[in-house]
Amino acid sequence: MLSLRHLSFALMLSVLGTAPSTARASEATWQALQEGGLVVLMRHALAPGVGDPPEFERGRCDTQRNLSAAGRTQAEAAGRALRQRDIPIDEVFSSQWCRALDTAELMDVGEVAPAPWLDSFFRERSEQAARTQRARERILDWQGPGNLLLITHQVNISALTGNGAGSGDMLVVRPDGDDIQSVGRLRLRAE
Repeated sequence: MLSLRHLSFALMLSVLGTAPSTARASEATWQALQEGGLVVLMRHALAPGVGDPPEFERGRCDTQRNLSAAGRTQAEAAGRALRQRDIPIDEVFSSQWCRALDTAELMDVGEVAPAPWLDSFFRERSEQAARTQRARERILDWQGPGNLLLITHQVNISALTGNGAGSGDMLVVRPDGDDIQSVGRLRLRAE
C-alpha cells in the first residue's frame, strides 16, 4: 500500500505528465496559466460511483456521493501544484454538490463561492441549457488578470467544451469573443 507521501508524489507526476509529449503539452498549459486571463474547468476529485443516491439532497452531504480518501488527496495535490507553480487564481466558484465544494476547499487556492450554475444536471436534464448558458457567460466575461477556477461535473464540462473530463481533470480555456478556446488539459489521477 502506498503511503500518503508516495501517493502525493504519484499524483504530482500524473499532473505534470510522464510521457514526453504529455509533459510538453502540460508545460505549455502551466506557462499559459502563469500569464493569467484563463479559465480552469475542473471536474471534482475522485468520488467513486455514478450520479447520486435516490435520496440525494443538495446541502446534505450524507445523501450524496462524496470524495474518497484518494479524492481528498487528489484535491490537495491539485491545489499544491497550482501554488507551487505560482498560478494566479483570482476567483473560485464551485458546484453546490459536496464533492465539488470539498474539492475546492481542499485545494486551498482562494475563497470558494458556491454557484448553482455549476451544479450537475445529470439527473436534472431540463436544467442543462440554462446552467450551460450561465456558465458560458461567466467564462466569456472573464478578463483576469489572474485565472478563474470553476469546480464542476463531467456533464457540465462536456456541455461547455465537447470534451470529457476524468476525476480531477482540469481543462484550461481562454475566452475569445463569443467563443471558448481550448488551451490544454492537466490530468490528475488518484491511484
